[in-house]
Amino acid sequence: MNCRHCATVLEQVFLDLGSAPPSNAFLDAAALNEPESWFPLKLYVCDACRLVQVDEVQSAANLFAPDYVYFSSYSRSWLEHARRYVDQAVPRLGLGAGSLVVEIASNDGYLLQYVAARGIPCVGIEPTLGTAEAARARGIDTVVEFFGRRFAEYFVAQRGRADLIIANNVLAHVPELDDFVAGIALALADGGSVTLEFPHLVQLVAQRQFDTVYHEHFSYFSFYTVERVLAAHGLRIWDVEHLPTHGGSLRIWATHVQDTRSELGSVAALRAAEAAVGVPQADYYRDFQQQADAVKHGLLEFLLQQRRRGLRVAAYGAAAKGNTLLNYAGVRSDLLPYVVDASPHKQGRYLPGSRIPVVGEARLREDRPDLILILPWNLREEITAQLAYARDWGARFVIAVPEIVVS
Repeated sequence: MNCRHCATVLEQVFLDLGSAPPSNAFLDAAALNEPESWFPLKLYVCDACRLVQVDEVQSAANLFAPDYVYFSSYSRSWLEHARRYVDQAVPRLGLGAGSLVVEIASNDGYLLQYVAARGIPCVGIEPTLGTAEAARARGIDTVVEFFGRRFAEYFVAQRGRADLIIANNVLAHVPELDDFVAGIALALADGGSVTLEFPHLVQLVAQRQFDTVYHEHFSYFSFYTVERVLAAHGLRIWDVEHLPTHGGSLRIWATHVQDTRSELGSVAALRAAEAAVGVPQADYYRDFQQQADAVKHGLLEFLLQQRRRGLRVAAYGAAAKGNTLLNYAGVRSDLLPYVVDASPHKQGRYLPGSRIPVVGEARLREDRPDLILILPWNLREEITAQLAYARDWGARFVIAVPEIVVS
């Protein structure tokens, strides 16, 4: 396999999770009697550009099918994150009724609804039909398509170039990385900006967040690597922000390389910080396997201990990261009988691999488990506040990453 950015032959393994089904390939009851497809889940790191990437065995079209079950609007904290971003970006970039805002991977219109409410023309580009239809129901102009250079050429011919291109948590999902970034450069107006949000590889390593690895994530980015990928297509980063989302993310602000906008001090500071921890060096990427295994063993030991003590454990949040964790640890319904999720698109279905049933919150109130394992640990505060009533019967909350914590 060659690096999906610089084509260097990949040799160094960063993480090997064996095999797993696609993390968002939820099953219906009929599918329980059918075979399930599992694929290798192994990450390599490029010796040249340091891009961490999955050994591609699944096509994007299969992973992001029309019945894709992730809808952004079911997270209140994510909606608030989107609203704050729009409140920041509009005055910062001077956007108004004569501007054009484009969001790539716009999902169900969770963010563009705040742009449209300000009377700013906007278009969503979303490859999954179900989420695109939800966005259209909100009145958001949405095109169902995968984004790349060819589509960008078509879009510019039809609608012009964008003053702001937003790409939140999509860069990792792109198999043809250079084609995607080339499309952004083509679709971005002179003087325009692109903002990209993505989980920061440095946080993944420091916090043992191996469960954020799944087939839908083709790449895992440091600032060191992202800067090189963008520069290869004539884009220059002028600001960067550290975000708490997804366990620690970056938001970069970039523009065309010829733009006269000054680079802010945040950019040089992050370059220096990554160099200090060794991101450009091969040794930084060694020994992460042992960190992932420690999390796996910690979860299994915890669940077995609770079973021996006669305590009942339920899970909350049928998130992709939870599926990676449960499948790598080999957890099944004997140790975790069900997972609660707020999304009706997941309720009544079964987790891929583990085949644990997904139920509504009413089951939690009826069952009154002793412990609630929060699988999307990045939403821990939101979920514990939502389920605060469970403390009335003595329930405690648990996260497994980076280690078991009971509160």
